[in-house]
Amino acid sequence: MSTEMVPTAKDLMVILDQVWLSYLDHDGVNPLVPVEDVPVTSEIHAWVAINGSWPGHVVVTCSTVQARNIAAAFLGMEPADVAEDDVADVLGELANIVGGNVKSMLPAGCVLSTPYFVERGADPFRNSDQVCVTELVGVWHDEPLSVALWHSRSDRVEVAA
Repeated sequence: MSTEMVPTAKDLMVILDQVWLSYLDHDGVNPLVPVEDVPVTSEIHAWVAINGSWPGHVVVTCSTVQARNIAAAFLGMEPADVAEDDVADVLGELANIVGGNVKSMLPAGCVLSTPYFVERGADPFRNSDQVCVTELVGVWHDEPLSVALWHSRSDRVEVAA
């Protein structure tokens, strides 16, 4: 059995800080704030699969309100002007951007899938053979958001302290 290190919640926060400054909060006025013990409304799920030497998924989960806020900031629009297709595209792109950064921290030989998006569906990984190895929950504009890293073979994963 091999042991591989995977990104920690702290690593995810570094990635998300960069993403927020680059795409959602250019002035650094409204950063994503990490929190503990805050439930995340599971209305929206966007993810990318990681295939190859480290099979798993990077999953972004949030409420419909948060998804609309993210899409509006990403596109430079007002939340009321954001269409459903915009939400799907932006949340998929967010999962893709975070996934690309996570992939760079994993063993060589990993590739990302195209993004997937599910609205108002059950969490696609909670009852699967995958295990959540890292999760970061943050609050932005008074709405929680989760970014989680799921792995399909938990016996090969060690989370760094």
